Amino acid sequence: MKKWYDEEYTWRIEVTGFLRGSRTENYCRNGEEIGDVYTCTYGCPVNQDGHGICSKAMMMMFPIMEAVRSGGDLRNIGGSDAYTKELVCPDGCVIFRMTATKRNEQNFHTGGFWHPE
Repeated sequence: MKKWYDEEYTWRIEVTGFLRGSRTENYCRNGEEIGDVYTCTYGCPVNQDGHGICSKAMMMMFPIMEAVRSGGDLRNIGGSDAYTKELVCPDGCVIFRMTATKRNEQNFHTGGFWHPE
């Protein structure tokens, strides 16, 4: 991999709770625990041990990330502020809080990086 672009946002995704019970055994195949934290810029989020976030949860998170990267405000889709949104995984088990932090970098599209062939 040769990452050549410094992304405009950093994402922090934290496990904040469960909808059923106090543990994930028999519910969550990824084994999420309250307090687990995943981070990323554009790639898939990984935790402090290098393990990736659940692929089904990522399917829900990616459009939210793209909304922010496109200048959107997460309050328009139920977020608690412009860059924070809680969501429940597709299995209805794990509650995540997604938070974007704007970095001092150019937007991929408006910053002139995107050059279609």
